[in-house]
Amino acid sequence: MTILVTGGAGYIGSHAVQRLLRDGHRVVSLDNFFRGHARAMGLLGAKFPGKLESVVGDVTNRECVLEAIRTFGVTTVMHFAAHAYVGESVEQPLVYYHNNVTGLVSVLWACDQAGAGGKRVTRFVFSSSCSTYGQPPAGMIPVREDCPQAPVSPYGRTKLIGEQILRDYAESKRMAGTEFACTFLRYFNVCGCDRSGVLGEDHTPETHLIPVVLQAAMGQRPHVGLFGTDYPTPDGTCVRDYVHVEDLVDAHVRAMSTANAADVRAYNVGIGKGYSVRQIVDTVRAVTGREIKVVEQPRRAGDPPEVFNDPTKIKRELGWNPQVTDIREMIASAWKWFEANPRGYGA
Repeated sequence: MTILVTGGAGYIGSHAVQRLLRDGHRVVSLDNFFRGHARAMGLLGAKFPGKLESVVGDVTNRECVLEAIRTFGVTTVMHFAAHAYVGESVEQPLVYYHNNVTGLVSVLWACDQAGAGGKRVTRFVFSSSCSTYGQPPAGMIPVREDCPQAPVSPYGRTKLIGEQILRDYAESKRMAGTEFACTFLRYFNVCGCDRSGVLGEDHTPETHLIPVVLQAAMGQRPHVGLFGTDYPTPDGTCVRDYVHVEDLVDAHVRAMSTANAADVRAYNVGIGKGYSVRQIVDTVRAVTGREIKVVEQPRRAGDPPEVFNDPTKIKRELGWNPQVTDIREMIASAWKWFEANPRGYGA
């Protein structure tokens, strides 16, 4: 099977590329390296010689996507390529709608055109987000897939629009009698790094909590801000569901391998329990053996006290069972890479 991974040089995308290569697939990574890392592709290319095709290109360039699909005979797409900063999406909504929505339409157009004269793309796994739920009512936590989707940021809306576009496209294929199965995976908080130590997490700017705290432990930040310490949670700080990146990738592989005909499916991906901000900081201290200065600050507008997933559906239907559920193990996998690569992929 030949699989196109858009955003294949990014944090999650690169981990997906590695898993697919390990499983024996031929992989085509498409990334413009705006936020992805060429070094990640170099490392994987060296580890799996002759198995990875790294195409430098932008998903909004539909001719580029079409050429990649046709040239390599792609039959499955994992679509990760997207801008993913909530705050930035509020400041630059048009950039987000262009990249995330136009980019998806471009990829689907290329799939459509390639199928007219060659191999068809019959399976599509879409990187969605729990941001599509917005701020779930307290009575709907843990969050199930039937929770109302009411995103509160342009980023979340681009993901919801993406789901709607894929539903419409899949329905058009069903009516035409053409096989096309798609799956939406709505991630909760993705964390950790490849436990073999090859791949890591390197964002600019870095906004994810665990890398931020690790950077503070390494002296790259003066402190960690605790935004709100008076929430109705056990220690007063926000609680979130963290899923290890390798478990998230496993969900993608299971979604790909179990898709049938005209399936359109949606699954939340989270372990089903939450950890607080203070627990994260304390665990980083324990894992690294380093002190971390914490500065308590006011709540951020719109932060719900507690959000975590109900994994019943994905476990039942895909047989997905996260292998890393202890936050210490998640953080230790990240620390292993951060300690070895203090400058990220620039090291």
